[in-house]
Amino acid sequence: MAFPKRRNYQEQKRQKLVIVGSKNPVKIKCTENAFQSLFEDYFIVEGLNVDPNVSEQPHGDVETYTGAYNRAYEAKKAFPEADYWVGIEGGVDEVGEQMVAFAWMVILDGSNQIGKAKTGTFFLPEVISKLVREGMELGEADDRVFQQTHSKQGNGAVGILTNGVVNRLEYYQQAVTLALIPFAQKNLY
Repeated sequence: MAFPKRRNYQEQKRQKLVIVGSKNPVKIKCTENAFQSLFEDYFIVEGLNVDPNVSEQPHGDVETYTGAYNRAYEAKKAFPEADYWVGIEGGVDEVGEQMVAFAWMVILDGSNQIGKAKTGTFFLPEVISKLVREGMELGEADDRVFQQTHSKQGNGAVGILTNGVVNRLEYYQQAVTLALIPFAQKNLY
């Protein structure tokens, strides 16, 4: 009688460490989901508070991307023994007389490879845009307008405005997955 060959359970792969440049639970979880869904490796994903060295509410692509890059870079400086470092930064911009919201993702690895991607954009209601233009951070403006607390640690503006159809975790996770393309397709990048 032939028996199937057993897998050697002792040959488990080393877990790889991913450091997210934020303690925001949504940013940590979307990063974990993206890495786990794209790779067969085992990952430990941890958050670390770092300074993005940009405004509390970044305006425009350049400042928002810079914040994401700085988060990844500062996480790498603080925890150089990790395998990957992730920066996620939400921003706003003006399109004509309206304001849009979006986020940039930047991923670094030990070989100086960089992955980057941006979420889709969506237009903010004028009542929120006005508060942001007056200097309020988007999450704080959402909390005030929708009478919530810490909404950016949950569904955020995108979740509130879509009645939960698009939640912040999924919204960010797709862009983190796109930022991982250079690591998944190393022969092309």
